[in-house]
Amino acid sequence: MALETQGQDLHFSQFMQTPLLINPANTGFIPDGDYRMGLNYRNQWASLSAFPYKTMSAYGDLQLLQNSEETGWLGVGGVILRDVAGTSVLTSTKVYGSLAYHQMIDNGSLLSMGFNAGWANKRINTANLTFPSQWNGQFFDVHQSAQAPLLAANQTNYLDLQVGMNYAYFPNLSVYINAGFSAMHLNRPIESFWANATGIDNRVAIRYNGFINASFKLNDQIILKPNFYYSRQSGAWEGVGGLAAFYNVSGDGEYTLSAGAYYRINESLIPQLELGIRQLQFIFSYDVTTSSLKNFNDRRGAFELSITKQGIANPYRGNRHQSLCPTFH
Repeated sequence: MALETQGQDLHFSQFMQTPLLINPANTGFIPDGDYRMGLNYRNQWASLSAFPYKTMSAYGDLQLLQNSEETGWLGVGGVILRDVAGTSVLTSTKVYGSLAYHQMIDNGSLLSMGFNAGWANKRINTANLTFPSQWNGQFFDVHQSAQAPLLAANQTNYLDLQVGMNYAYFPNLSVYINAGFSAMHLNRPIESFWANATGIDNRVAIRYNGFINASFKLNDQIILKPNFYYSRQSGAWEGVGGLAAFYNVSGDGEYTLSAGAYYRINESLIPQLELGIRQLQFIFSYDVTTSSLKNFNDRRGAFELSITKQGIANPYRGNRHQSLCPTFH
């Protein structure tokens, strides 16, 4: 018997805070500085299981080899992603290195292209799983011997390749628009705990990502930032869009507050709060389930926390003091 399943890669609701995961062309594309670091944490479906799904990532990137006019530069970065899922303790670990080149087309637009390559490991622990042979007619008896599926291996490793490009348009200090597209798993790596079998395709499907975001400065106190993200892999797709409003608390841009809401189509409403303290941003969001799953999880989907730091590594290096997007500074 052959079984075919469809699904998507790991994901975050705060897609705008995981730039290297959604598009390698974002590597070194830092409108407000020349370096950036970030941490992300997601806890999902804690109301449905004693073993909630936990996804974590850490990334960093910086700009190198800028020309004298600072109209072109190289971006270098890396990201680590780890996910622990469910009672089977299905664990994924991925490590990527990214390169991208960015070139100003004129004084108000920028084109970027990038790629990354990485190593992925997925392992499974069947100790906490139950099987049909443990059903005694009333419940699963975990003390009864089980006939577990015979896996070829309890882990798999593979090389993973991605490529992407994006374009930014910033005609003045009050308007900024950025759009990008990427393709992941270009090499279609094999990911399976089973031995190869005729007629079964265990290769990872290519995942296509697209995004568009913008920033509009209304005045010295308020900036609006709409964002939209779409991803498709095999027969599964995801669309997330929304708006956040930023308020200049201190008057000089050193302290900011932001509130916003996003919607994952056919799945969840995602309110979000952000606190900005100089070069640090702390963002909290919560997935409120709106699909039929709400009848089982009482609308409690997932929460996420992200911390980002970005800035200028060497303010005396050159004339890179002008932000590409609207800012309170």
